[in-house]
Amino acid sequence: LAEQIRSLLLSVNHDEKMSHDTELLLMYAARAQHLAQVILPALETGKIVLCDRFSDSSFAYQCAGRGLSREKFQLLNNNFVAKMPDITFWLDAPIELGMTRARERGALDRFEQEKVSFFEKVRSGFAEIHQTSPERMKRLDATQSPEQVFGEALSYLN
Repeated sequence: LAEQIRSLLLSVNHDEKMSHDTELLLMYAARAQHLAQVILPALETGKIVLCDRFSDSSFAYQCAGRGLSREKFQLLNNNFVAKMPDITFWLDAPIELGMTRARERGALDRFEQEKVSFFEKVRSGFAEIHQTSPERMKRLDATQSPEQVFGEALSYLN
């Protein structure tokens, strides 16, 4: 169900433009479902859980990128995110490089079709989190090879 909601969020084929509030609410609906069905049960059995995007991405994309209020974000985070990550890796690269990589993967999703100015705001959002929570948010230089980025991430985990 969480993946179906996420698919709806990424789809570019909507009859109407998705409002920013709808986007944020759907993001948290997917996250709440994923937490309940996958993340929390795994943590309860002592497993390590790795996620591709979580609450920090919502702050960067919806608050910094879309301009939604921090109060709305915090309300959803406080009520629907039972467990925050112990560590978050921010794979930072110049926006142009990120867009080139996205195009090389194939068709662009709804987010990937945004303008450079949007991604500049998103990147600023990640930088803000990194600045205010450096013990949790680790910036990785994503201009390196995948092996180098992985090695850098492992050094933080070790």
